[in-house]
Amino acid sequence: MPATATATDPGNSRTRSWWGWGYTDAHPDDAECVEMGALLPGTLARPLPIPRVADLAIGSPAVEPPPSLAHLVTADPEARAAHAMGKAYRDVIRALRGRPGRIPDLVARPTDDQEVADLLDWAGAHQVAVVPFGGGSSVVGGVEYRGDAHRAVLSLDLTAMDRVLEIDAVSRSALIQAGALGPVLEEQLRPHGLTLRHFPQSFEFSTLGGWLATRAGGHYATVHTHIDDFVQSLRVVTPAGTGTSWRLPGSGAGPSPDRLFLGSEGALGVITRAWMRLQERPRYKASASVAFTDFQRALDAVRAIARSDLAPANCRLLDPGEALLSGASHDGSAVLVLGFESATAPVEDRLTIALDLARAHDGTGEAPKANGGAPADAAVSAWRSAFVRMPYLRDGLARMGAVVETFETAATWDRIPALIDAVRTEVGAAALKATGHAATINCRLTHVYPDGAAPYFTVAVAGRPGDEVAVWDDIKAAATDVLHRHRATITHHHAVGRDHRPGYDLQRPAPFALALRATKNALDPHGILNPGVLID
Repeated sequence: MPATATATDPGNSRTRSWWGWGYTDAHPDDAECVEMGALLPGTLARPLPIPRVADLAIGSPAVEPPPSLAHLVTADPEARAAHAMGKAYRDVIRALRGRPGRIPDLVARPTDDQEVADLLDWAGAHQVAVVPFGGGSSVVGGVEYRGDAHRAVLSLDLTAMDRVLEIDAVSRSALIQAGALGPVLEEQLRPHGLTLRHFPQSFEFSTLGGWLATRAGGHYATVHTHIDDFVQSLRVVTPAGTGTSWRLPGSGAGPSPDRLFLGSEGALGVITRAWMRLQERPRYKASASVAFTDFQRALDAVRAIARSDLAPANCRLLDPGEALLSGASHDGSAVLVLGFESATAPVEDRLTIALDLARAHDGTGEAPKANGGAPADAAVSAWRSAFVRMPYLRDGLARMGAVVETFETAATWDRIPALIDAVRTEVGAAALKATGHAATINCRLTHVYPDGAAPYFTVAVAGRPGDEVAVWDDIKAAATDVLHRHRATITHHHAVGRDHRPGYDLQRPAPFALALRATKNALDPHGILNPGVLID
């Protein structure tokens, strides 16, 4: 049946920040920035001023679109600045220092597949690089142009294509345009009692197409951890033509066409719509936290839970530093945050079993109440609040001249302890060498599997004033080296972009690189699509 919900921006008329994370009214004020900076010796005495678009050197566009496309395109300086970069620390500090890099000449907002195809045809004929753009939340350099090999740069913003076009209640799936932001998408599914159930930290500020193009990981820690698991069919517009895969619950018919474009980051084509598998909205939820004095025992507990058939929605282990930072613990304990949910049955029994497994590994946590409700848990609430607030705090630290790097990975369980130790030791040493200051390095497990886990690291250190990008590059290089030596992936869910290219080049098999390059040449013969991402 057709979807009846209206594509709106649910909620608000708040202003998005062009240079930093999220909404401008949620950024820390100057006093809060100074308070945070005091926690990192060596930071600035006063925060850097909030950057203004008016202070950027934004020249006239190097090209003009033809009259037939002019209504889709703008050269407005504010729009161009907002589409120049993603939201990595590297992007934020460049904006604060007035060095945002190559600003796109034009921003286009197509409204349908044909307009996307027309824009690609024009760009290919005029040597214009095209960078697909959803919510702009990339933290790996995935939505910016680097270099000078193209005459001009067009940012292809898909957010005008934000409709749930059709809902198949029988198959419990929906046809959704790729430009739908997370809240916009969910608002259209809500009247039908359905949800995509994909909630990355960037949920408010990222789109379905962005999730698909980056193989994004969601909030849920086990089973369906990535957007891949919900894809039924994709429609992709490429310079070589437009294709749509069949809607199927599963297939063994050769290599999957969907897998070719999932994770392709706009380098092979523009995902414009997808049939997505949906779920009923959860009715039953329960959560609790477990404290551990021994981090290795906590790892053992998480592995046991991951290997059970309990399938927790949340199974995040915070090391003592991360637990302290989020307010989940103040006594030096590691904290495991557990959560269960279901649309069909109460989940307290599953939470009880998970808590029993955790206690068998020396964890301490309160069991659910017998009346069917889980106890209120201050640690869980503190972690949830910190999870949402953390990107804003990172930007506040950036204004104080701090270098804040986050990176995530995944490895098999046999490598996890040594990997975490090596990151703390070697990346810490690299940060000290680059800055002269000791770094704070925290770790949490964001997703867990029967055979391994996905550690997520945060590195914070006072930078060298005016030279923060170089410090960031040194830390990133050290982290990439550690991950490679421990056979840990360069990214579990943040994507490759341009920042992770060195690690990705080392990780992928040589024959696959040959095939990827040939595919790129076949689908994008003029080399205009997101140049520098995945492959040259």
